[in-house]
Amino acid sequence: MKKSILLAFTLAFAGVGINAQDSTAIKYGQTITQGDLKDNLTILASDALEGRETGTRGQKMAAAFISSHYDAIGLKPGTNEGWYQPVILEKVKQGDAFISNEDKKWNNYDNIIIYSNENMEEAVELETAFLGNAGEAELEATNIEQKAVVIMNKDNRSAIPFARQMIEKGAKTAIIVSSASEEDFQKYLNQFKYYMSNGRMQLPSEKETKTFSIIFASKSAAAELLDTKVEKMEKAASMAAEGKVKKLRSIKPQDISFMNTMDITKVKSENVLGFIEGTDKKDEIMVITSHYDHIGKMDEGEGDLINNGADDDGSGTVAVMEIAEAFAQAKEEGNGPRRSILFMNVTGEEKGLLGSDYYTQNPIYPLENTIVNLNIDMIGRVDPDHEENKDYVYLVGSDRLSSELHELSENVNKKYINYDLDYTYNDEDHPDRIYYRSDHWNFAKNNIPVIFYFNGVHADYHKPSDEVDKIEWEQLQERAQLVFYTAWELANRDSKPVVDKKENQ
Repeated sequence: MKKSILLAFTLAFAGVGINAQDSTAIKYGQTITQGDLKDNLTILASDALEGRETGTRGQKMAAAFISSHYDAIGLKPGTNEGWYQPVILEKVKQGDAFISNEDKKWNNYDNIIIYSNENMEEAVELETAFLGNAGEAELEATNIEQKAVVIMNKDNRSAIPFARQMIEKGAKTAIIVSSASEEDFQKYLNQFKYYMSNGRMQLPSEKETKTFSIIFASKSAAAELLDTKVEKMEKAASMAAEGKVKKLRSIKPQDISFMNTMDITKVKSENVLGFIEGTDKKDEIMVITSHYDHIGKMDEGEGDLINNGADDDGSGTVAVMEIAEAFAQAKEEGNGPRRSILFMNVTGEEKGLLGSDYYTQNPIYPLENTIVNLNIDMIGRVDPDHEENKDYVYLVGSDRLSSELHELSENVNKKYINYDLDYTYNDEDHPDRIYYRSDHWNFAKNNIPVIFYFNGVHADYHKPSDEVDKIEWEQLQERAQLVFYTAWELANRDSKPVVDKKENQ
């Protein structure tokens, strides 16, 4: 017997009772079944769809499958042109890229990683400026104009923003010396090379784009580039961090060359949009999202090379499809939502939240009328921290912009599902920065309240082993029902959530 039915009986026998609105919600929530979720996910995460990489045949097959489902259950197309919002992207593949000194040349991925959006016609000659781990105040007197600044002893989370800051202040490029061991740096390099092997994607911009070039280097490569030793660099960086900035001068400036070229092609993709029009509050829109793209096929290796993405984010996608069907049945039976609901499966999330970014820059429905975004990304598995208690879900963002939304979310869970709501990743200081890493962020940065539903990371994340047979069907069903009940309350209550905080960008 399902938990929400048990809960209804419990409330009744306790003398609490459930009102008609609650029982109606439960009726339609129960249409979200493990069988339907499994049937849809088995198709969406099959080898036939080849990992659903953005712009590929498999991604377009997935889009057709989702839109045919929306058509079959009676949704309206979300745009005047049909089910799709076209998203034109640029695919950027790196060409010739290297750094060199008078003794040696390092091509990209030869103990260095070059990350740049600058398409150069010829190599540039630069002088290095070793900054180590000096603080911003100590750097005021350092001339970095058109130089290659070298940063050391900062973790990547702090080093990358600092590098960008140096570039904005006039540096031509920033070289970040990895704090990792040589072995760990090679692992990071190989992982980055794999993800970049098919090129990165971006939205075309009519505005002049600021150029940046950041180079990650192993300690040994950096020392060789600067004609010094690792130990000497580390000592100078540590002493500079203590305020002894003059020690930076022990690492002498070097003349180096830097080159980066790119090949840019157009890629056609699409967001899938289904729509249910509301009744007396139809001009207010709730958006429920998941991303249906994944990372495609591996170029080399043995055995299974297809990253099926059953959990990431096949689970969220089939949840949105089932939630849409529940609302469609309610509307058909005269219990349609007061507010309108846009069900949107976005493309390009794995390439940098590109589909949702495009939508919020080119909204089909005005953002000022959009009251909330409920975003689902990976809700079909259990992470290592919850193996003893599978009835949980991580929530992110519910309190960031609207205290009222957070309270509503908590109350809905207690009323219908009674899951453990884990806010670990909602901590602003959490190093994984999940709040900024899924599609809800593009709504949140426009000060639209959001809730992100997430099961955490597991060993099969972004691997061919993220398969349908590893999905926890009961948890997928109940998490999808939790989103439905939250959406039901938001769609039918008298007032929309009050935005009492603003997102600082």
